[in-house]
Amino acid sequence: MIKRIVALAILVPTAIVLVMLSVANRGAVTLALNPFDPADSVLSVTLPFFVFLFASLIIGMVIGSLATWFKQGKHRKRARVNANEAVKWHTEADREKAKAQQLAAALPAPEKRNAA
Repeated sequence: MIKRIVALAILVPTAIVLVMLSVANRGAVTLALNPFDPADSVLSVTLPFFVFLFASLIIGMVIGSLATWFKQGKHRKRARVNANEAVKWHTEADREKAKAQQLAAALPAPEKRNAA
């Protein structure tokens, strides 16, 4: 429940700011990708300014996420190796436990002694 309240407390103001940003920056802007002839209509796009803002934000988040994912690869690999090793040792322990139980079952029962 607390998680949901915190998420709403963060998401609602963020949504309000994004809507305000969209309304304030809805003027058409041309993005020209040809530096030698900016009037070239083949390599230019005319969209509202907030579309470019959101696109750059999304692209930045994707690039940052990928950079983080690649940088943490060695930690994920180490965790994977440790998990595999833990499974191997648990299997070995279970096998040895089963062997010990078989040996204990094969031993004769201890004799009861009288204290007299």
